[in-house]
Amino acid sequence: MVRTVITTCPICEEGLKVTKLTCGHCHTTIENTFEFPALLSLKKEQLQFIETFILCRGSIKEVEKVLNISYPTVRNKLEEIIAELGNPYQVKQAKEDEKKDIIDRLSSGELSAEDAIKLLKKK
Repeated sequence: MVRTVITTCPICEEGLKVTKLTCGHCHTTIENTFEFPALLSLKKEQLQFIETFILCRGSIKEVEKVLNISYPTVRNKLEEIIAELGNPYQVKQAKEDEKKDIIDRLSSGELSAEDAIKLLKKK
């Protein structure tokens, strides 16, 4: 019987490491310390959600239909999973958000065009 891999210690709840791999065909054994892929750190329901999302080809509308949940709920679940995995694009997104904020401040009259240009050039 094949069991699902656990990634956290049932005693202290710290992350586990893989130390032995064995080929089921030729019985070759490799011993070392291996990290689990980041996706395996997700909860079972998060993995099921990601599987559904992929099978729906990334269409939030399709995920809405399949899981019978609202668009904001789909977005929130995605954001939760992204936060759990750690987003390598956060820095890029933060810069884009800063630029948008400058443009919004320019539109509202809070900044002059010259000040907005100076701030945008720094970004």
